[in-house]
Amino acid sequence: MDYKQFQVAESMQLTLYKALLRPRMIEEKMLILLRQGRISKWFSGIGQEAISVGVTSAMQQEEYILPMHRNLGVFTTRDIPLHRLFAQWQGKASGFTNGRDRSFHFGTQAYKIIGMISHLGPQLGVADGIALAHKLKKEKCVTAVFTGEGATSEGDFHEALNVASVWNLPVLFCVENNGYGLSTPTNEQFSCTDIADKGIGYGMESHIIDGNNILEVYTKIDTLCKDIRNNPRPMLLEFKTFRMRGHEEASGTKYVPQDIMDTWAAKDPLDNFEAHLLSIGVLSESERVTLKQEIRAEIEGSLKIAFDEEAIIFNESKELGSVYQKFDFKEVKPSIHKKNIRLVDAISDGLRGAMEHYDNLVIMGQDVAEYGGVFKITDGFVAAFGKERVRNTPICESAIVSAAMGLSINGMKAVMEMQFADFASSGFNPIVNYLAKSYYRWGENADVVIRMPCGGGVAAGPFHSQTNEAWFTKTPGLKVVYPAFPSDAKGLLATAIDDPNPVLFFEHKALYRSVYEDVPTNNYTIPFGKANLLKQGAQVSIVSYGAGVHWALEVLSLHSNIQADLLDLRTLQPLDIESIYTSVKKTGKLIILQEDSLFGGIASDIAASVMENCFENLDAPVKRVGSLETPIPFNAELERNYLAKSRFEKELLALIAY
Repeated sequence: MDYKQFQVAESMQLTLYKALLRPRMIEEKMLILLRQGRISKWFSGIGQEAISVGVTSAMQQEEYILPMHRNLGVFTTRDIPLHRLFAQWQGKASGFTNGRDRSFHFGTQAYKIIGMISHLGPQLGVADGIALAHKLKKEKCVTAVFTGEGATSEGDFHEALNVASVWNLPVLFCVENNGYGLSTPTNEQFSCTDIADKGIGYGMESHIIDGNNILEVYTKIDTLCKDIRNNPRPMLLEFKTFRMRGHEEASGTKYVPQDIMDTWAAKDPLDNFEAHLLSIGVLSESERVTLKQEIRAEIEGSLKIAFDEEAIIFNESKELGSVYQKFDFKEVKPSIHKKNIRLVDAISDGLRGAMEHYDNLVIMGQDVAEYGGVFKITDGFVAAFGKERVRNTPICESAIVSAAMGLSINGMKAVMEMQFADFASSGFNPIVNYLAKSYYRWGENADVVIRMPCGGGVAAGPFHSQTNEAWFTKTPGLKVVYPAFPSDAKGLLATAIDDPNPVLFFEHKALYRSVYEDVPTNNYTIPFGKANLLKQGAQVSIVSYGAGVHWALEVLSLHSNIQADLLDLRTLQPLDIESIYTSVKKTGKLIILQEDSLFGGIASDIAASVMENCFENLDAPVKRVGSLETPIPFNAELERNYLAKSRFEKELLALIAY
């Protein structure tokens, strides 16, 4: 291996050697512990250490790195205390996830490391968001994100590269091409000769680097980082390397031909660099022995600390209390000054107020800039706040959700407009697996609001009319808001943006321009988890949200003799179940109206909770009314009969007569 062509100071070469040796010796110890059953799983990076060590050594301490399974060298080069790493791998409390996640599935702001999730792809978009925050704050920083050659087939990879290129983000996309995705060789994964060639399609500079040559990795990354800090742009870096052990230890390597194993064994990054340093006198044999003794002692001492730590004892209240970051709601009361506006105007006013209040708030979405969004909610925002903070995005929901998370990680707030709630399916993975779980896993909140224009009654067919809140109410870690009136929408949106947790904010399209209300002109807030009792009566309790509230009001206006409690939930997570119980205990009858199809919707959980907690107060079975168990149709007559509205009156009268 050629090291002489790289001009690196001898002191730095020795530093790099020590940084290479440390993760190798840790891994060798972990493999012993794995065989002894003292750790549960291991993803080996033996043979690939030069990439992690070289990239991390070339970066500044304040720059973020997003590593993967095989990047132990990132963690050790950033000098994370070994006893904390060992505790993490054993599921101990002094690790980074309180035993809630394993191996390298964690991050730490203290060391500017943002861990992966098993779905791989989203972290590429997260890196975009982190880099965007640096750029908006005019900080000359590079962000490095790792992935393997297997993940370059994922849509998230292509979305993230495209966004980074369009926005000129200072991101190093580091692809470790180690020949196999678990057992699938590269010739069965893609047809291009080099992964670096994929950069061409995104107008992105790319480089191929010998991932086993520590001096090549370090010098190349050092040069690129210095350039990118002053001239921000993304780069695709393909590191040619090899995985000398299985995908994880249980997988083995029997699928790899022996001649390939032998060839790469001869290219071992540590052995070759060590031999080089010994040959040129930078490292002596006695120094090598002493260094290994010191690292071995550090490992053993740190392992003792981790093993001696008591096992975690389950505490239910602690677990439940760790799903959301604590939010200290600050009430801002509505002013007496009001104006009569539509729902769409109230949401626009709420967004504008938040943009004025938070100078670190960024709005992202398809066509949200000069065009003002398809519903014109952000019309005029570019003139008021500039294109840096009101950003058109490519059509890539997954990458933009992930980028919103990256903005949050790097100290900013994000509001993403999902052009239609239906399209959240294209960004579902980062919503339910990254945004929702990060705080519980390692204490990193997602200060993200995703606006969700939704609902039927507008003849938009199966792909633009869904009300899909139940996809998200099922997922711990997400908050779900669904206002029915302009005044609620404005106040709840302000709270959603204040809240440091991820919020899905549903906005019914059919209500945008059909519902008017006198709305306070100031930027006020409304607390989550507080239903609004719109009507009071002793005969029956009606519970609904969104358009369903207006359907219920319409039916009640036709039957003045019905004395009903009408509860508008306003938020579905958190859910004001206590107000529902209070009403049911008064009336003895409950009907729940939702626009979503019936099975698996929020009405089912409300009905079950009432049956469990108010059974003795009921004078009739709990009734649920939802839309048909079909996709929502386009034809007006089909849609009318699909929607729950067409059946609500009949079911309400039947329940009252029960």
